[in-house]
Amino acid sequence: MPAGIWVLGGVSMLMDISSEMIHSLLPLFMVTVLGTSTLTVGLIEGLAESTALIVKVFSGVISDYLGKRKALAVAGYALGALTKPLFAMASSTGIVITARLLDRVGKGIRGAPRDALVADIAPAQLRGAAFGLRQALDTVGAFMGPLLAVGLMLLWANDFRAVFWVAVIPGLMAVALLCLGIREPVSSNHGQRSNPVSTVNLRRLSSAYWWTVGIGFAFTLARFSEAFLVLRAQQSGIAIAWIPLVMVAMNVVYAACAYPFGKLSDRLNHNLLLAAGLLVMVGADLVLAWSTHWFALAAGIALWGIHMAITQGLLATMVADTAPADLRGTAFGFFNLLSGIAMLIASTLAGWLWDTYGAAFTFYGSAALCGLALMALLAKPQSH
Repeated sequence: MPAGIWVLGGVSMLMDISSEMIHSLLPLFMVTVLGTSTLTVGLIEGLAESTALIVKVFSGVISDYLGKRKALAVAGYALGALTKPLFAMASSTGIVITARLLDRVGKGIRGAPRDALVADIAPAQLRGAAFGLRQALDTVGAFMGPLLAVGLMLLWANDFRAVFWVAVIPGLMAVALLCLGIREPVSSNHGQRSNPVSTVNLRRLSSAYWWTVGIGFAFTLARFSEAFLVLRAQQSGIAIAWIPLVMVAMNVVYAACAYPFGKLSDRLNHNLLLAAGLLVMVGADLVLAWSTHWFALAAGIALWGIHMAITQGLLATMVADTAPADLRGTAFGFFNLLSGIAMLIASTLAGWLWDTYGAAFTFYGSAALCGLALMALLAKPQSH
């Protein structure tokens, strides 16, 4: 595996430690400290994640036009790192929204160029494994962040703001590692620039690529923000300081499974693996809807992590496989635009169902959408 993939994974890990220290506590901070409603939490989460995914379109297109990925990735990680102090200083929901959106704009700027960098650096026969490895390291950060949050919440008697201040440090470390650790591959466009979103270039994006975009939309529509896992854990009676362990558990499973499933995707039928991922998600939804007992919560969260491990790296690999090399940034950008719209719809719907009919209906709704996504997948012509 090229060293650059390990570096990009390390950068993702450090930024995820920083982000998840905040995000694992943020729904509780908004509901218990700032008095925010669950519907508003869903709207904020949906807006935040969809903002990140929509911005990826523009950063992906720009990275293809320039033939340069690294500078945009650095700019995105730097913006993400610089937003962290705003959470610590937030005195109202409005400031949280501003900080969350700016943070996700940073994520959007870096996402498509970074994914395109992975595809540029990794040999074609190792592409699934490379995306799986980067995802696995990213997810190690996603469980280390909440673990640190739990430890500091216990140490500092539930002082949310103090934990948010500590989160600034790994964010700055991520930016430094990216600046120093990555040497950008030579551009495939040999200095010749063309508009990636011109009619001629868009026609080069195949029907197989647009199928992948459509399936990605359906998958994201069925999977709302993990903020609702945190709120479900609160209903089970777990002490506030321990609730971030929900995200730890989910991400431990995700991290452990992402690389093996990534390697598997280099050898198995992609549609078959995606269908398996959807069935696992249905299982997670039904278990989480059925009971708030700690055992059901743990089982549902583990299944959620397995679903993420099966599908996220695989969808990225499918985008990379079906797009021309010089349009990969644009291809990831459009994929993430549609996923962003789906995430906004899904998280808003989840918040509305939760407030109107109760938490269980939120998870039943997700299971129903998984069923629709599975039908769409089965309608896809069989190919690797």
